[in-house]
Amino acid sequence: MIATVAVPRPWQLPPPNLSPVRYVGGVRTEVPPGHDDLDAAVEVAWSGGDASALEQAYRRFGSLVFTYCSRSLGDREAAAECTQDTFVSAWKSRERFEPGKGSLAGWLLGIARYRVLDTRRRQNRIATPVDEMPEGNSTEDHADEVARQLLVARAIESLPERARSVVELAFMSELSHGEIAERLEIPLGTVKSDVRRALIQLRTVLGGEPDE
Repeated sequence: MIATVAVPRPWQLPPPNLSPVRYVGGVRTEVPPGHDDLDAAVEVAWSGGDASALEQAYRRFGSLVFTYCSRSLGDREAAAECTQDTFVSAWKSRERFEPGKGSLAGWLLGIARYRVLDTRRRQNRIATPVDEMPEGNSTEDHADEVARQLLVARAIESLPERARSVVELAFMSELSHGEIAERLEIPLGTVKSDVRRALIQLRTVLGGEPDE
């Protein structure tokens, strides 16, 4: 049974941990080494309704969610509020998170997407000149692409150093498996295995959105 825990006010949440910055495919990511085990531990605490899970998740994924909100809204103050709203909303609906369908990071970004849209709707209540109005769903498409890029960057960063190099050469430098094997001086079979494992991990990270 999930414990009933009082949701803290946004300003009561601690600031997220900021880890050394690394750029993956031109995308800024702040993920410390060996984050797989830490992510899994937070997901277990979250799924079990542990009283400390909200704080753990905020420290673990706060920078990721804030980066997404900031890039989507172009306003750091609004992004900070949106980030807090995301975690409070996520905690209230924590029983909806299903680890088998995707990562907690991906699930949180799915919720952040709705909070970004809510923020945009509030902003659009202020009269906007017609020539500045976005066409179609361009803003939503941009937000989705930002989320995808951040999750892919995070997934790639979690790979062992050799596998990360293989993936970056395969998907960013667009080298063939044979060219990668030659450049890294490793067997062709190793290259294929690394790529296969990376694709499985990416599917896990990018899986399922929350129902909102």
